[in-house]
Amino acid sequence: MKITDATIQEVDKALVDSNNAFIKYAQSGLRVRASLMRAIAVELETLGDDVIQLAMKETNLTEPRLKSERARTMFQLNSYADACERGEWMELSINTADAQRVPPKPDIRKTKFPLGPVVVFGSSNFPFAYSTAGGDTASALAAGCTVVVKAHPAHPQTSNMVANAIKNALQKLGMDEHIFIHLHGASNQVGEALVKHPLTKAVGFTGSFQGGMALFNWANQRQEPIPVFAEMGSVNPVYFFPEKLKEGFEAFAQQYAESITLGVGQFCTNPGIIVGIEGKELAEFTRLLGEKISSIAVGKMLHSGIAKAYKEKSQNAIDQQNVKLVNAANDVQDTVSGKPMVAEVEAKHFLSNPTLSEEVFGPFSLVVSCKDISEMQSVAASLKGQLTSTLIATENELKNNKALIELIASKCGRLILNGVPTGVEVCLAMQHGGPFPATTDPRFSSVGADAIKRFARPISYQNFSDSLLPDELKNNNPLKIWRTVNDQLTRDAL
Repeated sequence: MKITDATIQEVDKALVDSNNAFIKYAQSGLRVRASLMRAIAVELETLGDDVIQLAMKETNLTEPRLKSERARTMFQLNSYADACERGEWMELSINTADAQRVPPKPDIRKTKFPLGPVVVFGSSNFPFAYSTAGGDTASALAAGCTVVVKAHPAHPQTSNMVANAIKNALQKLGMDEHIFIHLHGASNQVGEALVKHPLTKAVGFTGSFQGGMALFNWANQRQEPIPVFAEMGSVNPVYFFPEKLKEGFEAFAQQYAESITLGVGQFCTNPGIIVGIEGKELAEFTRLLGEKISSIAVGKMLHSGIAKAYKEKSQNAIDQQNVKLVNAANDVQDTVSGKPMVAEVEAKHFLSNPTLSEEVFGPFSLVVSCKDISEMQSVAASLKGQLTSTLIATENELKNNKALIELIASKCGRLILNGVPTGVEVCLAMQHGGPFPATTDPRFSSVGADAIKRFARPISYQNFSDSLLPDELKNNNPLKIWRTVNDQLTRDAL
């Protein structure tokens, strides 16, 4: 099947159809939305091995990885459906009237209202979990928004197959087919038209900084600016404190060699910078890390474009003055493989060269050696916003370096202790986001049920009769969900 870019006319029709469907879907009950998401999960499973084999051909990802990712995607759909029904994401609050007060106090009740049609841009490195039926789509549907997905050009046929599964779910439930619309567009023209269309009310994106910022800028050039929830990656710094490193530098070297090369380094949480205090422990850790990296088999990256960018950026980092290549895997001849490698540099040179703090998307990590904690603090201060930061430290080291820990925490969305940043658990407590440039809005997460909040806005109803209120705000609480009534959390009826 030949894939062609959507025309401007097709983009316009998609948004008009999506908006028309939104008018009714926004009024659908929480259980209706949840049933749709669960039905999509069933259809995704029904695709069986066919979608796995197709995705393998288009992405170079392995069968176990893709099966795991599909299972994660189904879990997201089901868990967000459960969260949608529970309703905590709406943050319902009711303050009842008091006619005896002077002046009289009105009855005010607050809920969340869906934003409108949401444009979702599929991700290259997660053909299921962050693409057509991924977290952004699931979150938007849970919030009561309709969705227009632009398939990622790196896996268009996989996206088509998943899109058809979503349409099957809609058809079986007798729901409007335009609740979900699927388009293709390898050109920037399609993306720009989708973002700038006056009926688009929000954008979800996972990808590069350049891509995310293009969408963000287009959204702010509109007559009516709209939110762009873009997750744009980070270098995910890891801070090794000397006491903890001394306890087991060999084990940490093995752990981080595996983390750096996981998925051929094609995760937004890949540990791209490792910061430590100079000394024999850090030197031995770095040597062992390079040794273990060199023994890891070279894997194929998603496509030749990503492999080319990785080779160029990793080589550019190594070519910087005072940067030394510690070790690397054996060279490969094909155009899609990514050679794992580790380099090192002294902190003084790192601080004077902004190029070294830029993300290298792939199995690459730079070890930065500091003279002392003060210089480590300077390195932390120089870094921009991150999705994650990791502390490898003892309890005493944490207690004795509170200012540094607070500085590191101020620059990330998830702070990890004595672990690795790769691996993003899908749960309510997860924060997958962070200060700019990791994301365009650090207040929100793109993983976990709190992601639903991105696509809904608060609205208050004042002095409405009970019969005219949305179900979640009615006196008898027919949905039996948690609400804050006169500053007390309760599920009781009024």
